[in-house]
Amino acid sequence: MDIKLVASEQKVMSVLWRDGDVPAKHIAKLLNEELGWNVNTTYTLIKRCIKKGAIKRCEPNFMCHALVPREAVQEAETNELIDRVYDGSADKLFAALLGRKKLSTEQIEKLKQIVGDLE
Repeated sequence: MDIKLVASEQKVMSVLWRDGDVPAKHIAKLLNEELGWNVNTTYTLIKRCIKKGAIKRCEPNFMCHALVPREAVQEAETNELIDRVYDGSADKLFAALLGRKKLSTEQIEKLKQIVGDLE
């Protein structure tokens, strides 16, 4: 994915990923309730996402449609994190995540299954 979204743009996208195609007015109302953003801030971010090719605008009612799936953004962000913070080493990221808290037996088994599926 070539589209780079900053955190505030991802907040806009998260509404579309969760609620599907909605008018910009709906996004502005939700983000005002959840984050205290004013309407102008939200509309500016929606327009930035449109310019970047992440959102398609349709009429009537300034309907917004997500053009990029959440998984593509998550994968791109994860890859950037691995490259930037862990020198491109996914195993270093994995070790750092596992070292942060005590995992339950169930969580450990689930991780083993994930790793087993990769082999």
